[in-house]
Amino acid sequence: MWIESTLIAVFVMVLLLDWITLIVHCIVGVGLAWLAYSLTTEAPRLEHVTLIHLPIIFFAVVLGTLANYVTEVVRLEQERAMLATAGSIAHELRTPLLGIRSGAAGLRNFLPALLSAYQLARENSLPVVAIRRSHLATIEGVLERIETEANYSNAIIDILITNTRLPKLGHEDLSPCSMMRCIRIALERYPFSVDEISQIAPVTGNDFIFEGVELLMVHVIFNLLKNSLRHIAMTGKGEICIRAVSSSQCNQLVFRDTAAGIPSEVLPHIFKRFYSLPATGDNILGSGIGLAFCSEVVQAFGGTIECSSILGEFCEFSLKFPRIQS
Repeated sequence: MWIESTLIAVFVMVLLLDWITLIVHCIVGVGLAWLAYSLTTEAPRLEHVTLIHLPIIFFAVVLGTLANYVTEVVRLEQERAMLATAGSIAHELRTPLLGIRSGAAGLRNFLPALLSAYQLARENSLPVVAIRRSHLATIEGVLERIETEANYSNAIIDILITNTRLPKLGHEDLSPCSMMRCIRIALERYPFSVDEISQIAPVTGNDFIFEGVELLMVHVIFNLLKNSLRHIAMTGKGEICIRAVSSSQCNQLVFRDTAAGIPSEVLPHIFKRFYSLPATGDNILGSGIGLAFCSEVVQAFGGTIECSSILGEFCEFSLKFPRIQS
């Protein structure tokens, strides 16, 4: 009975655990079991029946470990392929966007002169095709909108490329950074629309210094802004509040929006790469890349990131960083 229970336990562990955890659990479990047996038995020994079944148990553990290892390798390769593809697509989009932006900028220099010449031609009854006044007004503003959309798309591509190509950071790569400076840079560079700017409340709190990389921290804030603005647009309500808190225990960045919130059953999974909510129709930045990137960056800085939320009321991210010892 005990041998059958052991085999069942091994197969369950194979299904539930990764290969490293499986090996550790088997070693620790067998060791603790033998220790308990030795302490509670006057003459501990291995029975003949147990010895016969040891190869079967060993085979199950080894086979399960190999199966889990292969599965993990395949999963990692799939992730690398998906990230490489996303990064390549984003990189290739830069060239046409640059051409569109350059063309719009060039037309913008000469369009006023062309419109002025058209007006003079009409006033002097020259044979030119008539254009409605409403169409003329649209033409005057269309190039500015093209440039705005191109700049926005370039900013989103920058975020996507950074999210998919996070470098491995060592302690030597980190340097003292000002959190308020990172927030200011992020708010200055993020391509807000006119409506989105009004949804950002004034930043509050006290500045603090953390060990990190300024560019990566700015992109963390970019991702949080992107997610919050998307949810505000979906629900039609809410604002974003950013607060920096410095205390004797730790330094903390609090990022809160009062939009849709996140269901409680989803919260434990939001930092997993490629995890998403199918019902929300999230785009590539909201499909498990952005928040996973945020988590990896903050952990590389020696900090932690947590999320609390009440569905329909708010969503709050708390980024905690260790204090720099003076």
